Amino acid sequence: MKKFRKHAAGIDIGAKQIFIGLEDNAVRSFETFTESFYQARDYLLENNIETVAMEATGVYWVILFEILSSAGLDVWLVDGRQTKQAPGRKTDVKDCQWIQQLHSYGLLNRCFIPDEQVKEIRAYQRIREDHIRTAAMHVNHMQKALTEMNIRLKEVLSQVHGASGLSIITAILNGERNPDRLLGLCHKSIKEKKAHLVLKALEGHYTEGGLFALQQAYQGYMFYQQQMGACDFKIQQTMEKINFSDQNDAAKKELESDKGRKPVRHNKPQIDHLGGHLLKIFSGKDATHLPGITDYTWLQLYSETGSDLYKWPTEKHFTSWLGLAPGQHQSGKQRKNRNKKYRPKAGQIFRQISQSLIESKKIALGAFGRKLKSKRGPGIAIKATARKLAILYWRLMVKGLDYTEKGIKDYESKVSMQRERWLIKTAHDLGYLLTVNQYV
Repeated sequence: MKKFRKHAAGIDIGAKQIFIGLEDNAVRSFETFTESFYQARDYLLENNIETVAMEATGVYWVILFEILSSAGLDVWLVDGRQTKQAPGRKTDVKDCQWIQQLHSYGLLNRCFIPDEQVKEIRAYQRIREDHIRTAAMHVNHMQKALTEMNIRLKEVLSQVHGASGLSIITAILNGERNPDRLLGLCHKSIKEKKAHLVLKALEGHYTEGGLFALQQAYQGYMFYQQQMGACDFKIQQTMEKINFSDQNDAAKKELESDKGRKPVRHNKPQIDHLGGHLLKIFSGKDATHLPGITDYTWLQLYSETGSDLYKWPTEKHFTSWLGLAPGQHQSGKQRKNRNKKYRPKAGQIFRQISQSLIESKKIALGAFGRKLKSKRGPGIAIKATARKLAILYWRLMVKGLDYTEKGIKDYESKVSMQRERWLIKTAHDLGYLLTVNQYV
């Protein structure tokens, strides 16, 4: 094999030490303090190293990557699955030498790393998602506390943490016990359709322990709502910094209004003109034209993949990186099933969108997913639908795809035409002539 890189190094990163392997040199170790990272940088420069490969180990690599990149080194962050050692031969010293050898022969692929501004938005967005998950846990605690006092709001309201539910809980914590007064805090649609059920649900048996648990859960939920608001504020600041670095007020007025955009039904971020910001970042290409994608899911995708999708040469590269490409594991005549552990967050976002699409009754992708679900099961159907949606997203952002949703009837007519062509071909192969009878 031919060596592509003569001045290459490999780094194995741990919690307490990093190990650096150079060709024809003894392995050097450094501590993981910032001062030690600078010493490691100087050591690499002294040995005329031009390129470095390191594994993506947790978050340990982040600062070292930035220090080495700022020194002018070509730093490759690589997936740990590509650098696996043979069984029984793994040590930190051998790992860094193995990484250096693989990198020098050009056998490693570089991981995707977004630019600094996208990384900043990604940090805020991931923290926000953590807050959403924790807030959901406190919602469950509120439901449990209410049920322990036999207040059955969960059975009569679609969301305990909706506007009506929170108004009732706040009043209960402030000492209100009258069901009629509590009902008066609900939305008018609930009063018109469910008044008698809500009154029954509010006839509870209040206890000190139950009220204390309810208060703790309510305060926890409201705290994380405030935390999410702080994340929204930082995201908006960063997006304004990306779009209006010169702070031009006239340019800010060009943002499109949020009117006419797809509604965000759950966990809507409090960001002014979110759709306008994203349209400006993507030069007018609107991902919300695709089925299932709202401004919020678009923000999530942007924080994970950035705006430059040209980094993936083809749609197959993109879906493979997302973990949505069909696997191929063949041994002789056997085709083996193998679950992939690699599931990046961007791929998970497409999977979540595809789950809602499969439940839809008017979208062609939903019909495709339901058809596949009946044959292969929900897991394969969700993945295949997510892959189709990811391909449309890549084509929209790279090739300027003009997507139009034609509905289920158009999809079903195409399926019928495919079946008809298959029948004609099968009949021809068997020596039969297929005729079509039209009934009036």
